[in-house]
Amino acid sequence: MRENYKKFIDPNIKRKSNIIQNSLQFYKDNKTPLFSLVEISDSGTCNRSCSFCPRSDKNWIKKFDKKEFIKPQLHESIISQLKDLKYNGIVVYSGFNEPLLNKSIYKNISQTRNYLPNAKIELITNGDVLNEERILKLFKSGLSTLLISVYDGPEDMHKFKKMCKNLNLKSEQYVIRNRYLPPEKNFGITMSNRGGLMENAEHSIPSLKKSLTTPCYYPSYTLFIDYNGDVLMCSHDWGKKNVLGNLNKEKIIDVWLSDNAMKSRKNLSYGNREFSPCNVCDAGGSLIGKKHAEAWKKF
Repeated sequence: MRENYKKFIDPNIKRKSNIIQNSLQFYKDNKTPLFSLVEISDSGTCNRSCSFCPRSDKNWIKKFDKKEFIKPQLHESIISQLKDLKYNGIVVYSGFNEPLLNKSIYKNISQTRNYLPNAKIELITNGDVLNEERILKLFKSGLSTLLISVYDGPEDMHKFKKMCKNLNLKSEQYVIRNRYLPPEKNFGITMSNRGGLMENAEHSIPSLKKSLTTPCYYPSYTLFIDYNGDVLMCSHDWGKKNVLGNLNKEKIIDVWLSDNAMKSRKNLSYGNREFSPCNVCDAGGSLIGKKHAEAWKKF
């Protein structure tokens, strides 16, 4: 199982890497690297509990699953601050949830497009509530790329491809991802133990006994924002072991340059993972973001 996991890399990684690689920006001093990926987890809930997700662990559900959504004022504050930073990287609605359960998702995307005309806006969905009308509404709201993760079999792959074709979407406007492969093929995803939270999941992956010593670049290019304003190092920290700040109380740039963020970023860029949750996490973390990490080392 572990050998297979290490060999499989999501084909979407290359597309994502190319965008991030070409989106390196600096703060107003022209020396401080900014993030190139803003991931917004706009709710605390999902309609699925996949076996390879912490949501298949009942204890995780009890502690973290909340049928709550990002507040309009918080969302606008986030996007407004990104505008002030002249941000032009990726804004992706994804995270620990199913974003289409949020009825305000179209308004949020529209707001992001109005504030950030040059940003690439993406959304990752399981497709359960998708139809042609909703896909069209997403793109009319300002979406750049729709990523559909298919969990139930090839019939759904065909269904979603047909929808996109009927709407005359260009190939760069949608990505349909096979997520229904058997466990021995890692379900078609780049597997990880989600910061050590997969031991009690239906598809169990153990926490590491000994920390990896390879670099991880996630904090060098990623700003992960949960629906309640919590900022995390990356989307692997499902247990919120290292909360960098909260955007209901702090500014984005202050959290990005906080002592905790700076220390975590530096340690990980040199392969020092001896802090939670990185000490038990098995995510490689070096497939994207090397250019950003190198820029931080010069800072």
